[in-house]
Amino acid sequence: MHDFGAILIVSGPSGAGKSSLIKAAKEQIGDFYFSISTTTRAPRKGERDGIDYFFVDKKTFERDIKAGDFLEYAQVHGNYYGTSLKPVKKALKAGKLVIFDIDVQGHAIARERMGDLITSVFVTTPSLSELERRLKSRGTDDGEIVRKRIQNALVEIEYMTAYDFLIINDDFEKALDSFIAVAKAARLKKGRKQTLSFINRWRES
Repeated sequence: MHDFGAILIVSGPSGAGKSSLIKAAKEQIGDFYFSISTTTRAPRKGERDGIDYFFVDKKTFERDIKAGDFLEYAQVHGNYYGTSLKPVKKALKAGKLVIFDIDVQGHAIARERMGDLITSVFVTTPSLSELERRLKSRGTDDGEIVRKRIQNALVEIEYMTAYDFLIINDDFEKALDSFIAVAKAARLKKGRKQTLSFINRWRES
């Protein structure tokens, strides 16, 4: 079957360890493209444009919305965040696994638009109190932001059933093994279009 890429969506509360899992799995999941979000919020200390996020102004973001260039976008804490489709399409054509770290709203929209190419996994801590402990011990956010993240997590957890897989990040090594297995499974999933074209070629050869 022609090696067309696949999409893996990773969601879960801020502080659950999504980024750490993606980073640690890097060597073992083959060639992938990590989809960087575009945002209108200001860069945090140490963040670089084109590496952490694509930082744009509100006008540019809204122009791209009108042009249909976003797979999904949402407003969070007064700022826009979204996933540009241009680099995603390029990576899929190159046969790469495209990994998205997006929220539950984004997952729902992406499912609607590219459903049969998507495998999704929800990553969470074993409990709300453990999430709170991790967020506080990170020391990167003030009390108000931690409170907002906790409120967000309470909403996000309700959407867990919409995901294909659930990883409870209690023991990091176990969670990492599970994440690698999910990423490999995502590569094996084929969209309807790819499957139909394989069937036609299979019949003819």
